Amino acid sequence: MKLNSIVIVNLQSPRERFFGRLLDMATHGVTVRGIDLNAFADWMDHITHREESGVQPNTVFFPIHRIEKIIMDEGIGALPSFSDTFLTKVGSLVEEHLE
Repeated sequence: MKLNSIVIVNLQSPRERFFGRLLDMATHGVTVRGIDLNAFADWMDHITHREESGVQPNTVFFPIHRIEKIIMDEGIGALPSFSDTFLTKVGSLVEEHLE
């Protein structure tokens, strides 16, 4: 997994999933710029309708003891990746909105 890859971080205690750009990976944890995956659809809607919202990407450090797994954002068969879904719905690359 390379820095700046788009990933999904599965967390525990509490259980969460976070979508974003991998900024740093170290033995003590990872830093990601993105949003909670539960807010992904709302985030796309607000960008599409050019509305100001409370759903904005932020930069978060997750300590290693919370990380269950990190998954590359890739499509599986007929299922598109979150990045592809974003491109289709919003019309721009997700990376542009995670700067």
